[in-house]
Amino acid sequence: MKIRPFRAEDREAVVDLWNVCGLVVPHNNPVRDIDRKMKVNPEWFLVGEIDGQVAATCMVGYEGHRGWVNYLAVRPGLQKRGLGKQIMAHAERLLRDAGCPKINLQIRSGNRKVIRFYETMGYQEDPVVSMGKRLEPDIP
Repeated sequence: MKIRPFRAEDREAVVDLWNVCGLVVPHNNPVRDIDRKMKVNPEWFLVGEIDGQVAATCMVGYEGHRGWVNYLAVRPGLQKRGLGKQIMAHAERLLRDAGCPKINLQIRSGNRKVIRFYETMGYQEDPVVSMGKRLEPDIP
């Protein structure tokens, strides 16, 4: 798999991938999320490509304190082949090279399959409460 930054022509394939992977829920607007990411470290919006097709994605962020990973996805027919671990290793290298001391990520609590996936790479549950506040009133 070739890992490269997102390109505008990837948009439709990326949104489709996120939908088939169950990452899009009513309070996520994937097109808006892509537009936002393109304003902040767009080179850290990773796309894994196989034979010219989008096979995986990973949005990476770092604000100087913690690194974040969002929208990690691998096309269902290509899962369990190491592609998720490959794109995560790339994300970890980016963050390590930027001086990031720790990566945080959020997983929906009922998604045991994804929790196990991250555990195989050394991630563990932190004893914290994740809190949020919506700043856009049009999104639940």
